Amino acid sequence: MYVGKTLFAQVMEFVPWTSFARIVQRHRGNAGVRSLSCAEQFRAMAFAQLTWRESLRDIEASLSANSSKRYAMGFRSPVKRSTLADANELRHWRIWSDLAAVLIRRARKLYASDSLGVELDNTVYALDSSTVDLCLSLFDWAPFRSTKAAIKLHTLLDLRGAIPAFIHISDGKMGDVNVLDMLSFEAGAFYVMDRGYLDF
Repeated sequence: MYVGKTLFAQVMEFVPWTSFARIVQRHRGNAGVRSLSCAEQFRAMAFAQLTWRESLRDIEASLSANSSKRYAMGFRSPVKRSTLADANELRHWRIWSDLAAVLIRRARKLYASDSLGVELDNTVYALDSSTVDLCLSLFDWAPFRSTKAAIKLHTLLDLRGAIPAFIHISDGKMGDVNVLDMLSFEAGAFYVMDRGYLDF
């Protein structure tokens, strides 16, 4: 019988933990924390994503079922759903935004030499937005219509590897064309977008 690292622990080795520690320190993510560090919170949420968990109770039950492997997976103590809920609510969102930016930069380097299927040496980007409908009574900070709320997810996708190069979340009322002012354009690159980004 193989007694080594769990598959989850092997996947977690690809996370740039040194960069993550710097990000957490910059945003004081572990200040006043007693039981669930930012690294453990990330591991719990990554475990939930990779194993298709649907709720905090589901995450807690799944991690408890693997209690003998918990330490090898990177958890010092059992993950309680109330602690995880508090961490998800109170930790600064920029920790996860900065980590995503680091991972995106690394992924883009891996796919930089991939072929697009057309003979272009330049980078090709696709720009579009998606509206995500929300419940107005829960998300009153994201106005859209008189009876519902929404956010708009603006994404600039690098077509080599289908990796997002830029993501902006706005309220549902923001026009697509306004996102162009936020982008820094790369010289020589091609940008594919629909008519919603034309401004006369």
